[in-house]
Amino acid sequence: MTKLKNFLKKHEACEDGYLFAKDLTLEEFLNTCPRGDWILWLFARTNPDSLKELTLAKGHCANTVRYLMKDEESVKAVDVAIDFGEGRATRCELDDASSAAAYAASYASSSVAYAAAYAVYAASSASASVDAVFYAKKSNQQQTADICRKYLPLSIWNEEVLND
Repeated sequence: MTKLKNFLKKHEACEDGYLFAKDLTLEEFLNTCPRGDWILWLFARTNPDSLKELTLAKGHCANTVRYLMKDEESVKAVDVAIDFGEGRATRCELDDASSAAAYAASYASSSVAYAAAYAVYAASSASASVDAVFYAKKSNQQQTADICRKYLPLSIWNEEVLND
């Protein structure tokens, strides 16, 4: 138990993640974590040599919001990430897809920022919208946590790193 707590402190986990996990074992954390981003964060730090597994999980997590992606580069990057994780794409193809998606995202960032600000404004003016956004976010966090449990089972984690 203290191994995970100490590791989270040492690696400066976010406050909410730390408070959730500080009294848990790694197995308890994985079985009960409500957020995929927390599982991905911890896996990346405890398994630095597991790029394929991490990329596969990230690809499937990103796929949950595919319907929100407006540019083809982002959609392709998700597909290539999954293909890389499953051994059907090379690291070079992954890097190329990632670069193209990052360029498309930076090019569109001003309109995305405007759209996000407008969505927050619109949601704040109607409590039903705020509730819908909150529950959609929580639902996606749980969905990505379940994806992480599927693709990053305890059996592939490097628990020895927690002793550092």
